[in-house]
Amino acid sequence: MKTNLLEATMGAVVLVVCAFFIIFAYSTSQWQPTTGYEVIAKFDRIDGLLRGSDVRLSGVKVGTIKDIHLDPKTYLAVVHISLAPHVKLPKDSAAEIVSDGLLGGKFLSLVPGGEDAFIPPYGEIVHTQAAVSLESLIGQFIFSAQEKKEEHPLEKVNSVK
Repeated sequence: MKTNLLEATMGAVVLVVCAFFIIFAYSTSQWQPTTGYEVIAKFDRIDGLLRGSDVRLSGVKVGTIKDIHLDPKTYLAVVHISLAPHVKLPKDSAAEIVSDGLLGGKFLSLVPGGEDAFIPPYGEIVHTQAAVSLESLIGQFIFSAQEKKEEHPLEKVNSVK
């Protein structure tokens, strides 16, 4: 009988610890049900942007990426953005994909415009800036450094003549 009581007590302790971890994970995840309205934005490339990524306005989280798909006609990435109901974007606002640090993930940054009219629900953010690829920047830097290195001997030869 003592063994059954000990096993039941240990089982109860495990369940309490499990419930504690679930509550802790939920409270620190900043997960919120999607409320508000949806807008879309089309990009040439969205490297590193994922469903569930943050949408920020002036550094403050105001929404999430709800869905991403490819437009079969234009081959642009269509990003569905869920915004908080209190956020009203002017029609000339811009969306850009920004890195969250050198090795961090990507998020969508909104830059509000100055127009009086607002983007309606299911409207489109027309002005977009695609993600900058770190690999292509490094490649451009390396190739430009090589080109400058190769130009110097030719300049010396041409100046001697």
